[in-house]
Amino acid sequence: MSVILFIAGVLFMVVAVGLSIALHEIGHLVPAKLFKLRVPQYMIGFGKTLVSFKRGETQYGIKALPLGGYISMVGMYPPRPEAADEQPAKKPGLFQKVFGQMVDDARSQANENVRPSDEGRLFYQLPVYKRVIIMLGGPLMNLVIGFVVIAIVLTSFGQATPTTTVSEVYQCIASAQNAEQTECTEKDVPAPAYEAGLRPGDTITAINGNAVEQGEWNKLTDVIRVNPGQSITLDYQRDGRKRTTTLTPYLTDRPATDENGFVLTDDQGNYIMTKVGFVGMSSLQQDLTQPLSAVPGVIGNQLLTIGNVILHLPQRMVDVAQAAFGDGQRDPNGPVSIVGVGRIAGEISAEDSISVGDKFATLLSLVGGLNLALFAFNLIPLLPLDGGHVIGALYDGIKRMFARIFKLKKVKPVDTVKLLPLTYVVVVAMLVMGGLLIYADIFKPIQLF
Repeated sequence: MSVILFIAGVLFMVVAVGLSIALHEIGHLVPAKLFKLRVPQYMIGFGKTLVSFKRGETQYGIKALPLGGYISMVGMYPPRPEAADEQPAKKPGLFQKVFGQMVDDARSQANENVRPSDEGRLFYQLPVYKRVIIMLGGPLMNLVIGFVVIAIVLTSFGQATPTTTVSEVYQCIASAQNAEQTECTEKDVPAPAYEAGLRPGDTITAINGNAVEQGEWNKLTDVIRVNPGQSITLDYQRDGRKRTTTLTPYLTDRPATDENGFVLTDDQGNYIMTKVGFVGMSSLQQDLTQPLSAVPGVIGNQLLTIGNVILHLPQRMVDVAQAAFGDGQRDPNGPVSIVGVGRIAGEISAEDSISVGDKFATLLSLVGGLNLALFAFNLIPLLPLDGGHVIGALYDGIKRMFARIFKLKKVKPVDTVKLLPLTYVVVVAMLVMGGLLIYADIFKPIQLF
């Protein structure tokens, strides 16, 4: 049964990824057609075409390798300048010979489908804002998908939230900070929460006279952390009876947390420590539904995490390589390939300790997070990513603006095909990273359970 559930989880994620890619390309396709740009192909996957059909000017199809998708738009690059417009010829060097031919081949291939009737509706001839809208359409579609899916999860299934119900109370500071120490000695400093009489199952209702709701554990800990050595009053319920106690937080080094209670780490994945008040108790986590207004904050935090991974991607890949070929463990918050995402989905589906509802909610969260990652990654300002085309269009707009200011008559369009050598470097880097991640996700996967 576990094998069947594992396969079901993998298939769920494969379908979700396929739909995400398809909708991403629709995000490009719809504005392109609205702006009268001819789109000869809309394809999901790469390689050999498995099935296709034609509607209007566009051929729609699915290819053999489900590693992405694309739409082809006529006139992505301007034609090669005429000889009269070019600078005096110089003897080409080796670099120019090799990449110059590649540039010419790419230009010819991109323009081979251009027809006389396409004049005025080629991509490079469109106004800058239209080019930007077309290229941002794909990433924005992923952002919308991520928003909708995460909103469904938060408002319908809820989010794992630390509640004000106490799950564990440690007898001493040492056992609270060291999982290997299970018993306290006379030399150990008693934990304030235990000394104050708090026990597992107690529900804290107020701190220093200020009421706290069930999902406001962070509001409670914020007061504790900033008041080391100061007496604090807690109201709580046990077995339906109201009680009151006082305690004094102990000053100690603890991992720093963000506004949502998530532990902060540095670029190497180590905890960022800070001196705060500590009482030695932990919270019972429950899935609590959230209002729709909470969705932007959750998405913003996820995008910040994804952005941090992207900004430090070289170091992250070094960490993945060291874990894949060494004895270290993979960072659960590090990058993964589509193989890793599928494997995680399968393991979640096959885990007996998770309820069916929690499994489905977790899988939906994976889909939402994946689309947010696609949104952020495609905004990287490098070709062949969408962000690279956006930067090219914006640069063209700036160039034309200065031409109007200085009354320049002949302004050539920005020729992004000349960046092809850099594009090849980016593509090779992406292939290497993808290969490394797939290898790591097969032979040294992230351990969830």
